[in-house]
Amino acid sequence: MLLKELKKISHVDKVKLHSLESNLYQLSVVIGDKEEYIQTEQGRFLTSHNKLDLQALFKGKNVGAMVLCHQSAYDEMVGQPIGISNALEVPLGNTDLS
Repeated sequence: MLLKELKKISHVDKVKLHSLESNLYQLSVVIGDKEEYIQTEQGRFLTSHNKLDLQALFKGKNVGAMVLCHQSAYDEMVGQPIGISNALEVPLGNTDLS
């Protein structure tokens, strides 16, 4: 989904801020049963070093939940099975940016 399309939407079931590495976040939204990553007009995934900048995109919108997502790449290194998701979702509190 392009960023300009996101700006036209008034309700999002879940906002996911994916923590990619130290202070780098990528944005996806869940609407209904479909998750979509947000892209710039140039077709690149929307990323930011400031999670508040990404949260501010939802000011004035109806958001069901906003979470920070992290997935560890280290499970494979300690003999854990490949392909099992170890994704962690942490609810972000105080997300009212008005």
